[in-house]
Amino acid sequence: MLDAARPIDPLPNAPGVGYKPQHFTALQDDPGPVEWIEVHAENYMGDGGRPLAQLRALSERFALSVHGVGLSIGGEGPLDPDHLARLKRLCDWSRPASFSEHLAWSTHGAEYLNDLLPLPYTRATLDRVADHIDQVQEVLGRQMLLENPSSYLVFEDSDLSECDFLAALCQRTGCGLLLDVNNVFISATNLGISARDYIKAYPTDRVGEIHVGGHDVDTDDHGAPLLIDSHGKPVADPVWALLAETLQKTGPKPVLVEWDNDVPDWPTLRAEAQRAARALAA
Repeated sequence: MLDAARPIDPLPNAPGVGYKPQHFTALQDDPGPVEWIEVHAENYMGDGGRPLAQLRALSERFALSVHGVGLSIGGEGPLDPDHLARLKRLCDWSRPASFSEHLAWSTHGAEYLNDLLPLPYTRATLDRVADHIDQVQEVLGRQMLLENPSSYLVFEDSDLSECDFLAALCQRTGCGLLLDVNNVFISATNLGISARDYIKAYPTDRVGEIHVGGHDVDTDDHGAPLLIDSHGKPVADPVWALLAETLQKTGPKPVLVEWDNDVPDWPTLRAEAQRAARALAA
């Protein structure tokens, strides 16, 4: 059990990786530049077993970020109190340096949809998401970070830009932001907007964590480029370039390399972390 009296330090302004169990031994023996790890909360809500034992061991050496994918923070219904209670129990014992969730929804009534679905950026949506963030932060007793989504469409009834929507949420709730640079690049390509302009408009003063990851390239029915947030490939060169520009605006931040599908061997993932370290050093 971790020492509950020990202060929780913030995430270091250094590379991190999304932890996968097959990397447990290699990560401890040869971490390279990696100073922190991220885990998906829903994988560690059980009462015991190897996953929790490994996480406890890693938490003694690496700073920890817990990333939720199941709260449905943008859903129209109330947050699931049982899910929130399990999340609180996880954060209480693991004492992560950071907790984050997606700006998305994944529930409808009693049904759970295995996807992170988009929201219209309206005043009504803003009120609902702000209320949910307030509830999460009150229950957990900590600030949460909210991640910008990868977008494939826009809603006609949106009357706020994504950046203005996120800034308003920060102002109303005191939450922070997780800036996913890969998601920015995907959304900009799919929606025909400028990724650079998005970063310029983004409230970077509220950023507590930055993500990069891989994506798949496809085309839509009209032959236009369509990028899919797959997390199954190396980070693309244009995303690394956008990260460099982002860091010029934010200054050094914790930078996570996400690789969740077709997970490579540890040397391959470590090499991606080393590239993140070079971006931070620059």
